[in-house]
Amino acid sequence: MYIAISGNIGSGKTSLTEMLAQRLGWKAYYEDVSNPYLDDFYQDMKRWSFNLQMGFLSKKIEQILNIIQEKDNVIQDRTIFEEAYIFVANLQGMGLMAKRDYDTYMEFFKLFTKIIQKPDLLIYLKASVPTLISQIQKRGREFELGIQPEYLERLNTLYDHWVEKEYQGEVLVIDVNQFDFVLHEEIFENIVQQVLQKITQLKK
Repeated sequence: MYIAISGNIGSGKTSLTEMLAQRLGWKAYYEDVSNPYLDDFYQDMKRWSFNLQMGFLSKKIEQILNIIQEKDNVIQDRTIFEEAYIFVANLQGMGLMAKRDYDTYMEFFKLFTKIIQKPDLLIYLKASVPTLISQIQKRGREFELGIQPEYLERLNTLYDHWVEKEYQGEVLVIDVNQFDFVLHEEIFENIVQQVLQKITQLKK
């Protein structure tokens, strides 16, 4: 079984990945946020957007190749599809990635994703911009502290459209504005039960 957790920056993907992996006894694959272009990107997005996203794509491809070979159940922090349909699409839409760079990226992305499976279950952590900003500030990653609310809002719009209109697969949506699963054990247990119910349905 392959579950992936998706959501905007600061939505709680890593926390839920860790908590579910421990609770269910599954193997966790975390998003690799190391990227030699990251600091440069936040200083000059237009200049470094293509380099940054190709760096993230290569890390995600390596991760998925490892997941494919796994015999254990897996929980993944952010999917490869979000890299293209959310973050790269946003950069191109904002004029921060040249069309030829966008086309090159998407050609490479589509070639690879033809040969992989989608997650059996996608968990989408839906969060408002104030919630995202609060979470970003709490974790205190220096390179994220300058992210503007408008940028997060654009990503939210793309996420909602992708999940509701484009993604073809099983989805569980969790509203993290109202339900803090990190601080409240009963909320987390409710999420666990929803996940287990979905898994049971998928196995039938």
